[in-house]
Amino acid sequence: MLVFFDLPVKTKAQRRAATRFRNFLLGDGYYMVQYSVYARICAGMDAVAVHKARLYSAVPTRGSVRLLVITEKQFSGLEVLLGRPSPNDDPQQDKSLLIF
Repeated sequence: MLVFFDLPVKTKAQRRAATRFRNFLLGDGYYMVQYSVYARICAGMDAVAVHKARLYSAVPTRGSVRLLVITEKQFSGLEVLLGRPSPNDDPQQDKSLLIF
């Protein structure tokens, strides 16, 4: 799951709401891909549905938040055009998906 957001931060209340949303994402297992882009690996569509519902409940009242669900194979096609890939750019790094 990829979450993209652009939240207003002009007032103290807006900054607090944006921080609360980012903290929710981190607490729910997302990691920052880059500023305002967070990703989370889910083990199947049932898990996507659960985390999608949790995300809807945490979305701030103002701003723009988008969700894109992609497969591991699609994510592996991601190209870093500038900078260095982080260890999080390899979905195989998450050992929780290993099934024995």
